[in-house]
Amino acid sequence: MAEITPRRQGELVRGVFSILKAAPEGLQAAEVLKRLELAVPPTPFESKHYESSPNVRRYGKIVRFSTIGPVKAGWMIKETGQWSLTDVGRKAYEQFGDPEAFYLESKRLYRAWKKAQPKKEVVDDTDEVDEEIEVAATLEEAEEIAWAEIRSYLVTMPPYEFQALVGSLLKAMGYYVLWISPPGADRGIDLVAHNDPLGTTSPRILVQVKRQGDTKIAVDGLRSFLAVLGDQDVGIYISAGGFTTEAEREARSQEKRRVTLIDLNRLVALWVEHFDSLDDEDRQRPPLKPVYYLSRS
Repeated sequence: MAEITPRRQGELVRGVFSILKAAPEGLQAAEVLKRLELAVPPTPFESKHYESSPNVRRYGKIVRFSTIGPVKAGWMIKETGQWSLTDVGRKAYEQFGDPEAFYLESKRLYRAWKKAQPKKEVVDDTDEVDEEIEVAATLEEAEEIAWAEIRSYLVTMPPYEFQALVGSLLKAMGYYVLWISPPGADRGIDLVAHNDPLGTTSPRILVQVKRQGDTKIAVDGLRSFLAVLGDQDVGIYISAGGFTTEAEREARSQEKRRVTLIDLNRLVALWVEHFDSLDDEDRQRPPLKPVYYLSRS
């Protein structure tokens, strides 16, 4: 691994940060790597494939491994294949203009994080780094592929099936779903749920569901939903495409209307969390299976 110096790793990571600085809400990892290859082209060594994995190119894995330090340092976030910068990361990018100093600072913070972990030893650069790169990056790629499949499955479901999925989740969480909107106009409400089977106790839970994965709900869309909520109602807005920053700010600023925003990441996390409480039939939408692996981090 002599070809991969701290300076080179710093160049790659700073290239990633430069791309993400221009995308405040983050980008998919595959898109970051695509843009990075144009901004910071791979060296002949990085262009080659691993001998042990002829179909796996070094460049992407080296970038993934080199960004582990910034993630542990709190500079960067990787979540379900989406990469983004934190405010601390943006400040570090401006503070450490030299690529090598930038990378070594993230590595120092990474080692401090490793020391703080129970039953872990500090891992320095050794002849085994190449193997560690492959293991860590392969796991990250596998998680991204799995998430992409889950996302594709959910956003291509028929709208009514997606509503039924949300209803199944609410039941697994202990709520009583009294009504699910049939196909057709829903007047802004897709599900009605309560804390008791007869719906006699407050609050009433009104749910709006948007399955489109390529559209963020803007503040106007959120306000339309808020307009149908009564003073005693609790609103849940589920959007596979997420919400704009303005919409999230609007939800947090509400004083009279209680509303919770749920994007696809949180929806899947809740599904996994309450999976054991789902009926056998409901578990098939979507049919998830846990996978266990040896963690090296």
